[in-house]
Amino acid sequence: MKLNFFLIGFLVFHISTAQNSTAYWQQHVEYSMEIDMNVKTHQYEGQQKIVYTNNSPDTLQKVFYHLHFNAFQPGSEMDIRSQTIADPDRRVGNRISQLKDNEIGYINVEKLKQDGKKLNYHIEGTILEVELNKPILPKTSTTFEMSFNAQVPVQIRRSGRDNREGIAYSMTQWYPKLAEYDFEGWHADPYIAREFHGVWGNFDVKISIDKDYVLGGTGYLQNPNDIGHGYQDKGVTVNHKSDKLTWHFYAPKVHDFTWAADPDYVHDKLVTSNGTVLHFLYQKDENIIENWKKLQPKTEELLDYFNTHLGTYPYKQYSVIQGGDGGMEYGMCTLITGERKFGSLVGVTAHEFAHSWFQFLLATNESHHEWMDEGFTSYISSMAQNEVMNRKSNYPLRRSYMGYYALVNSGFEQPQTTHADRYERNGAYGTTAYSKGAIFLNQLGYVIGEENLSKTLKRYFDEWKFKHPTPNDFIRIAEKVSGAELSWYLQDWTMTTNTIDYAIKSVESEEDKTAITLERKGLMPMPIEVKVSYTDGNSEMFYIPLRMMRWEKPNMTNIEKDWAWAYPTYQFTIKPSLSEIASIEIDPSQKMADVNREDNIYTTKK
Repeated sequence: MKLNFFLIGFLVFHISTAQNSTAYWQQHVEYSMEIDMNVKTHQYEGQQKIVYTNNSPDTLQKVFYHLHFNAFQPGSEMDIRSQTIADPDRRVGNRISQLKDNEIGYINVEKLKQDGKKLNYHIEGTILEVELNKPILPKTSTTFEMSFNAQVPVQIRRSGRDNREGIAYSMTQWYPKLAEYDFEGWHADPYIAREFHGVWGNFDVKISIDKDYVLGGTGYLQNPNDIGHGYQDKGVTVNHKSDKLTWHFYAPKVHDFTWAADPDYVHDKLVTSNGTVLHFLYQKDENIIENWKKLQPKTEELLDYFNTHLGTYPYKQYSVIQGGDGGMEYGMCTLITGERKFGSLVGVTAHEFAHSWFQFLLATNESHHEWMDEGFTSYISSMAQNEVMNRKSNYPLRRSYMGYYALVNSGFEQPQTTHADRYERNGAYGTTAYSKGAIFLNQLGYVIGEENLSKTLKRYFDEWKFKHPTPNDFIRIAEKVSGAELSWYLQDWTMTTNTIDYAIKSVESEEDKTAITLERKGLMPMPIEVKVSYTDGNSEMFYIPLRMMRWEKPNMTNIEKDWAWAYPTYQFTIKPSLSEIASIEIDPSQKMADVNREDNIYTTKK
């Protein structure tokens, strides 16, 4: 008995400590960088200092850096993948393979020290592998100092110089970036054109460049009255005495740093009603100026929408910058192509601005959970555009549903848990991340109710901003808000390719009543809402709870007995006779992603 009590006590102690060791933690970085850019050669020299704090319970024996620009070289993983995938991104194709020496991208590490002592390291493609001189113990910090030189590639994907609209520099993923280490270990993924993950911290960055270039991007400009270009205080006249200016930015609580530069940028500022400063940088092109001017008040409306429906944007500014190769989100800014019709310009801004909440503030690992990044953003930006552009659509997510149904029918669908780089086809990745990810939220509103979904999104933001949430973190918030059991929803929708397919199997008269039999044809379960319309013009809604939810949707009338998933059919009886019924429809909201809606409607014969 003594031995048994000892074993029980030992197990209880170790189980409790194991649980405690899984408490949330995240690493922290302090970046200091000084960059000297040569606009004639498109090359730059860099000095970087990183103070890295290991908040994990683990001792780290090595570290990794991302060197994204190395992807833009013939023979790189990005190059080969683009040439061998069945449906290559048309923006990339075989362009990387054709780059000349003065057009490629690279980041060369000249020296690297840890706490003043030289380190051994080697480069594998876009990853710098570093052997530490001394381990980084839990709850301790170390300092890395690096000298490097780099060349900006011709713009192909996101980053680069001289994009197709003539923007000089789109400087994204441009510096040696320390890889993230979290509860899953190191995330030293090679850059193959997909998504990103970064360490939360503060960035102090000085960029020296030709005085004619106007910059915008992440962070707050620390020396606006030395710079000018529309950043200086009112009434201040700036005289540039040297050929170069040094732009000094400071960005607190971010996990990336981006900038763009062009000598022909127009710089407009709009101070919103809540004090957030919106910057707009775009070229002096008479063909686009009108749309960019009209975009500015719409961007404030978008900010108001996201602040109201998600949570307050915490930074003092945001910049919409012409650049890149389409639209891509970054800290405090986005780079978008600017030669667009007005509706498209608002649409891309809405999507990229929404990313400031989903992925930048709620910093999911995009490589592992790309659907939380792109899908949640697609959902909220579609809802925002519907209001801001006064579209008044009852189905603002219709295109997402259509895209998802097409993917299901294509036979190329893979689970949403697939690594972003490991999709067989680009098209499958795009639809899974954007369309199916957006449906996850819209359909969740059907499952738990729109009010609960609204509360879930706000609580999710409040509890997980400035962190790295996972899918389970989100669904647990939804469970706490609603009271429903929702693990089945996360499991089936994201970890499988199971589909939702319900049907009205039969409708039969039983004297003065009507027996309705429903059938579950797909593997994914759902609670069911059935609308019965009568010949007198009235209608009723009947609600069938899903047993595994252990819950009933609030404010529902005519709640029937629950449906256990294993039973393929379900029957319930309603009082009106069949002769009084005009039609019966499963899910009239069309928020449930039923892959075959043709058998969702029964119409009585006249």
